[in-house]
Amino acid sequence: MSATLRAASAGSPATATGPGTTSPHAYDGGLLLLRLAVGLTVAAHGAQKLFGWFGGGGLEGTGQFFTTSGYPSGTVMALIAGLSETLGGLGLVTGLLTPLAGAAVLGTMINALAVKWGGGFFAPEGVEYELLLAVAAAGLALTGPGRLAVDRFLPVLRAHRLVHGVAAVVLAAVAAGLVLLVRG
Repeated sequence: MSATLRAASAGSPATATGPGTTSPHAYDGGLLLLRLAVGLTVAAHGAQKLFGWFGGGGLEGTGQFFTTSGYPSGTVMALIAGLSETLGGLGLVTGLLTPLAGAAVLGTMINALAVKWGGGFFAPEGVEYELLLAVAAAGLALTGPGRLAVDRFLPVLRAHRLVHGVAAVVLAAVAAGLVLLVRG
């Protein structure tokens, strides 16, 4: 058995070539596309909260929304959500600290799901949009950014490990849960 065939049968897509195999570069391109779409979308929502860009309410308007949604210190919560979305989204776009960027987005989306829960599944009142962003962020935290990312230049994250993603998802769930506990 040749070395390439042994590596392919061992589940190593990096060395598997030929008909019916997928290039590892295809995965990297797909992850980049997903990171760009999710990251830019979430970062734009964060900019709405922080700066009032793109028709957003800014800190004041978003803070009022958070207060009416039962969160204490609405403006502070708007700042936390805006920073989580903006920095988490930009982290996903660049592939920088991807597990933590995914966790920032996931934690924010868990809270968004809690606020919108009960409105059904389909938008505009339902949770389909928030759920899709939450699952995409968790998926990116678990899989890592691919090779087309800044993380490839960071020694600890160069070779993404599942444990990084699992720890990030757990961190997001715990942080979101704590925030939801202070919500009235």
